[in-house]
Amino acid sequence: MPEQLIGTVIHYFKGPSVAVVHVTDGELAVGDRVRFHGHTTDFTEQITSMEVNHQRVERANPGDEVAIQIVDRARPHDQVLKVT
Repeated sequence: MPEQLIGTVIHYFKGPSVAVVHVTDGELAVGDRVRFHGHTTDFTEQITSMEVNHQRVERANPGDEVAIQIVDRARPHDQVLKVT
């Protein structure tokens, strides 16, 4: 499946299992499938919840820092790729 680089993980919160992603290219939306890829990270999942500044959002655009609920662990500097 083709993938598009969307951004990078800048922080991961272990307790709630949330990755903060800095969006650099393209657009993310609830329902999109994304792949988290890094030195020791490689998993794909569907976005079910996103927040910007503690407010739920349906879309994130370049320049946004968005918190995404995930099931696995992500690490800072992991790439976030949108599966198209």
